[in-house]
Amino acid sequence: MDMIILGMGMSVFANMGDLVESVFKRSAGVKDSGNIIPGRGGILDCIDSVIFSAPFFYVLYSGFAL
Repeated sequence: MDMIILGMGMSVFANMGDLVESVFKRSAGVKDSGNIIPGRGGILDCIDSVIFSAPFFYVLYSGFAL
């Protein structure tokens, strides 16, 4: 049961990270966050979901000893 909660939480936080990063880019008026990786939209587009889901995973995994 713990792994189901972890998986569901990870998917929610990964999507939230993507949406928050998109809001930041729209408010700044830019389409891509960089051009280091052509065709990908920048570094932030590659790691936006990890920025939100990694802390959630750490807290759940270490705090509750899954």
